[in-house]
Amino acid sequence: MAQIHYGRGYVYSIQYHIVWCVKYRRKILTGKIEQCLVDILHKIAAENGFVIQEINGDLDHIHLLIECSPQHYIPDMIKALKGVSARLLFKQYPELKKQLWGGHLWNPSYFVATVSEHIEEQIRNYINSQKER
Repeated sequence: MAQIHYGRGYVYSIQYHIVWCVKYRRKILTGKIEQCLVDILHKIAAENGFVIQEINGDLDHIHLLIECSPQHYIPDMIKALKGVSARLLFKQYPELKKQLWGGHLWNPSYFVATVSEHIEEQIRNYINSQKER
C-alpha cells in the first residue's frame, strides 16, 4: 500500500503507472540491456527525488510504478527517465543505434495513469506479469 508522506503544510500519497515503448517497437530490451536499463532508471529516480516501486517490461516496452511528491511534474520526470536512459544505453551499447533509425531509443509518446489504493495491487501484478503475456 502506498505510503502517506508529510510535507510542510500538506500530506500526500501520489503514485503513477507509466509506460513507454522502444522506437518502432524494436525488441531490444533483452537480458543485460534490460538489467542495465533498470539500474539506470533507479539511479535517475533517486537523483530526481522520486521512487520506482515496480519496474518490468517486455522486449519493446517498459512499465513503471512511481511514487513521487506533489512538486514533481510528470513531463519532467519522464523526460529525465527517457532522455538520460537513452543516452547512457547508447553509450554502453552502441550497437543499439544500428537497430534504431535516427538514433532515437524511445517512442516520443507515453502512457500515464494515477494509481489509487484500490487498484495498486492490480497494477503491481500487471507490471510483474509483463513477460508472461
